Amino acid sequence: MPSIPARSWRVCSPHDPGAGRRDRSGGAHVARGTHAVSYSQLDRPAQYLKGVGPKRVDPLGRLGIITARDLLYHTPRRYDDASTIQPVRSLQVGGEATVMGRVRSKGVIPTRKGLRIFQAVVQDESGMVNLAWPGQPWLDRKIREGDVLLATGPVRFFHGLQLQPREFTVLDREGMKGGERGHVFVTYPASEDVPQWVIRHVVEANLDALLEHADHDEYLDDEVRGALGLPLLSEAFRRLHRPEGIGDAEVGRRRLAFDELFFLQLLHAQVRYHAIQEDPGIEHRRTNELIRPLHEALPFQLTDAQARVLREISGDMTSSRRMNRLVQGDVGSGKTLVALFAMLVAVEGGYQAALMAPTEILAEQHHEKIAALLEPLGVPVTLVTGRMSAAAKRAALEAVADGSARVVVGTHALIQEGVEFPRLGLVVVDEQHRFGVRQRMALAEHRGQRPDILIMSATPIPRSLAMTLYGDLDLSLLDELPPGRTPVRTSLRSPHQRDAVYAFVEEEVGRGHQAYVVFPLVEESEKLDLRSATDEFARLGKEVFPHRRVGLLHGKLPSDEKDRVMRSFRDGELDVLVATTVIEVGIDVPRASVMVIEHAERFGLSQLHQLRGRVGRGAAESHCVLVSDTGAESAERLKLFRETADGFEVARADLRLRGQGDLFGANQHGRDAGLRFADLLTDEELLVEAQRRARELVLEDPELEHPGNRRIRDHLHQRYRDRMELFGVG
Repeated sequence: MPSIPARSWRVCSPHDPGAGRRDRSGGAHVARGTHAVSYSQLDRPAQYLKGVGPKRVDPLGRLGIITARDLLYHTPRRYDDASTIQPVRSLQVGGEATVMGRVRSKGVIPTRKGLRIFQAVVQDESGMVNLAWPGQPWLDRKIREGDVLLATGPVRFFHGLQLQPREFTVLDREGMKGGERGHVFVTYPASEDVPQWVIRHVVEANLDALLEHADHDEYLDDEVRGALGLPLLSEAFRRLHRPEGIGDAEVGRRRLAFDELFFLQLLHAQVRYHAIQEDPGIEHRRTNELIRPLHEALPFQLTDAQARVLREISGDMTSSRRMNRLVQGDVGSGKTLVALFAMLVAVEGGYQAALMAPTEILAEQHHEKIAALLEPLGVPVTLVTGRMSAAAKRAALEAVADGSARVVVGTHALIQEGVEFPRLGLVVVDEQHRFGVRQRMALAEHRGQRPDILIMSATPIPRSLAMTLYGDLDLSLLDELPPGRTPVRTSLRSPHQRDAVYAFVEEEVGRGHQAYVVFPLVEESEKLDLRSATDEFARLGKEVFPHRRVGLLHGKLPSDEKDRVMRSFRDGELDVLVATTVIEVGIDVPRASVMVIEHAERFGLSQLHQLRGRVGRGAAESHCVLVSDTGAESAERLKLFRETADGFEVARADLRLRGQGDLFGANQHGRDAGLRFADLLTDEELLVEAQRRARELVLEDPELEHPGNRRIRDHLHQRYRDRMELFGVG
């Protein structure tokens, strides 16, 4: 993608006589016009649009169309043109086809078995074909003679050619507008209350007037649009709603995709600015008096990825700019060791470092490992959790408060009342997605101090997704595993092979190893024919492993019970742990060598990878067995997982197969990107450009107060007011 020099970033009003002029004052390079833009035409209620009225306003509102602007942004979900629509005379049995034609007759036909079939005879200029919907007689009330239908489905032979639609749309109820070949037919998101033909009618009746006002929302000047290959907003909407070809619609989509990405990155850029640049950070002094002895004591060499990430962290911490960095790495890539070296940078300069983990058992594991490495160097490591006795907790809090606790490891107890750090220099947050934004901010803003922030995640996600969700953070990738690590052997088995799978588990347990058996459900469901953890725990304990110690772990158990079960498994008091995905982020159990995942097709690839990471943490060869009775599509997906050990590759495949909608499903306290137009697989280059420009603009005008940036500020507030309040910006 072409780019333009950073200093030529400008925004403007199309009515601004100062558009395109450079600001010579040394401030933001924006147009200087003060044109007051009126949004009244686009912000007026949808009720006053042609063809709507009071009766349709509520159903339209349920589709998200509340204002005139919403109608512009109600963009099509599908386009069909001459390349996709087949003439009736060309239909062939056994193929898949999309046809368009007018309904000439219709009716409901009963069969001998009591099934009622709705049929409609559709005619185009080449002939007629029968469309059949078995078991859907109610369509007789929805489809009328004279309607123009667009239908897609398999072509069969039943007393002549017959198409059974998987999908259909009533394109028109009043006449076949634009019915000539070569026209692009647009299908919108619709509902039973607002059918397709109504949406099309309302859009067509109002589009010309709305396009006249669309450029009031314009914020890019000609030079920027030209460099990025983007049209004006009005032209983008015209191409989306009235494309002359499929490529036209893509040009329009790309413009709206850039807008989405730019304003999201602008929000991130403001959060980032307030976090790291608004006020000075700590300029740590690195002496190597602790870092060098630790490095020399390690029985292995750091990987190139670890060395690279440590250079990035050290550069942040020794600068006057506050660090706000996310370290992503696969299971076993050495994130904790990287965090440990970062803590020593803070300690060498006379500061304290704190690591916050999501569970007590994980905090205890971190404390044990870190203490083993640091206490020989004379650096005490203090643990703070809710389970500690009153005396132990009081002693720990006193050590934190008087500064003798140089490295502190704990849970969310670190942000509770009574925890006082006099010189907090670094905050490390482990498994960041388990904490909300406010929980992280509470420790990061402790007593008005501005410690550096290092966030760790063992959930690899594609770079484009990381930039979208965490654009306010600088990103470091640990994309290399230490040499000599034994990969987990992954196999795919059918339900018919379940007995053999459990016989293998019995063999492994007999060798002194442990096993996980994971299910997608906690309890039996009437709607889903799936095995559940609770029922299978009883069966496995009595019938399959009667001489073994079997435990049960799932999210509905009380916290104390979950903790007790996990500790028992860690300490070797259980042989087999039956669980749900609550173990996805767990602890190291070196003796666990087998992971059996039942109904593996029910899990995303990234989730499967996280589960697989629970084994392979000891010296023994480890196995992940996927048990699945799948169709062809799921089988291909699981085969891809079986052959891929790299977590980042798995994440990219997951994004490609599942789509970004599923991956955005867990809105992590304000992190959900909610993209409608941008595609993170195809628009990564556009995303990089959007982030660059957003960060550049915020550096020059942090609060977007310059008159030429007011429209951008208004757009940002329109899109993200709630999240701006959450992050405390704007």
